[in-house]
Amino acid sequence: MMKDTINQRIAARVRDLRSQSGFSLEALADACGVSRSMISLVERGESSPTAVILEKLATGLGVSLATLFEPPAAPAHPVSRRADQVEWRDPASGYLRRNVSPGGYPSPIQIVEVQFPAGARVAYETAARPGTTHQQVWVLQGRIEITLGEDRHELDAGDCLAMVLDQPIAYHNPTSRPARYCVVIVAPRPG
Repeated sequence: MMKDTINQRIAARVRDLRSQSGFSLEALADACGVSRSMISLVERGESSPTAVILEKLATGLGVSLATLFEPPAAPAHPVSRRADQVEWRDPASGYLRRNVSPGGYPSPIQIVEVQFPAGARVAYETAARPGTTHQQVWVLQGRIEITLGEDRHELDAGDCLAMVLDQPIAYHNPTSRPARYCVVIVAPRPG
């Protein structure tokens, strides 16, 4: 999917979720710690927001990060074809994420595949999330380090880490080779 198309999808999704929640730009800025001007740029599709910015917006909106990549009015269909799965590259770390789960399908489970470049690091400072969000990370190729709060976990291909997202989390690829992993998220779904 082209960059402009994914930025427009993210823009529409953030606008739609903000409208559904009844937040003004100022209220969402206060709730998530992202400036009003940055939220406005994201909603107009005029920014290539980083994963950290998107995670803050998702948390402020009470949804998972994967939800921001779904079409605003996705039809409820149980099959997600590979050709229709959205890919997005984080402009800060270069990681490539692909939503694997069917968008709009009424399930609390979301699956995301990540290709994580050598040496890449992403840290999400957001700890408080509405409801309880469970996540499992299954490493398919390479090695990654995940730090959840004060606990650091080194994961090799085949390893799986289960966690509750209630603390800041950081992902790091300490190697000179790319890593690939699958994230399975179980979270409360919006309205």
